[in-house]
Amino acid sequence: MNSIFKALVLGSLITGSALPAFSQTPFQAGLNFLVGVPQGEFADNVSDPGFGFSGHFGYTIPRSVFAIGANLGFLVYGSETRKEPFSETIPDVTVDVSRTNSIFQGHLMFRIQPVNGFLAPYIDGLFGFNYLFTETSVKNEDSFNGYDEIASSTNYDDIAFSYGGGGGMMLRVYSGMHENDETGEEKPFQVFIDLGMRYLLGGEAEYLTKGSITITEDSRVLYSPSKSKTDLLNFHIGASVAF
Repeated sequence: MNSIFKALVLGSLITGSALPAFSQTPFQAGLNFLVGVPQGEFADNVSDPGFGFSGHFGYTIPRSVFAIGANLGFLVYGSETRKEPFSETIPDVTVDVSRTNSIFQGHLMFRIQPVNGFLAPYIDGLFGFNYLFTETSVKNEDSFNGYDEIASSTNYDDIAFSYGGGGGMMLRVYSGMHENDETGEEKPFQVFIDLGMRYLLGGEAEYLTKGSITITEDSRVLYSPSKSKTDLLNFHIGASVAF
């Protein structure tokens, strides 16, 4: 913790003295590209990283460096697609049957962020859940958009408690003023590139991986779920705005 604190102090010194507090722009929102790398027991069953997106919204407590908010994330950690006849009576029309293994993450976020200069380091604490689910969908052949989806089903799902922490650095790329539509008052508006990482300890859950579903000759569906803790090391890069 001392090393993290020293890093934050160093970041504050780099950005210069007499910088405005984030309380002048009390709201913060962001959208990021997300990579999740399984850890521990989870990595024994899921060898590939997950890819997806995350977003957050926070509110800075006035005259402080503390913010509270929420962070949401979505990761796909495995997928497979096969082609099947549309039906037994229409075998000359084929469809894509796609199966995806996904994680939806929802966390309360507690942030410490001392400055909002050119560089703005931060530390996060997170408490929430991991929702793991596998979904199979039928789409038109070679479809690239959800409008071509014919049908879908959730094959398996489970939820586990999740908590952890991390940190990152925001690099300011724009600073200006915007006018409040109701009052006409001008307020600061800033845009940042956001780079960060988080280690999230996930509770035990049952989930499917590639090859966990078997379809028998008599069209029965058999599931072979894995069970373990669901620890993840998340990396993100994206954009944040303070207003």
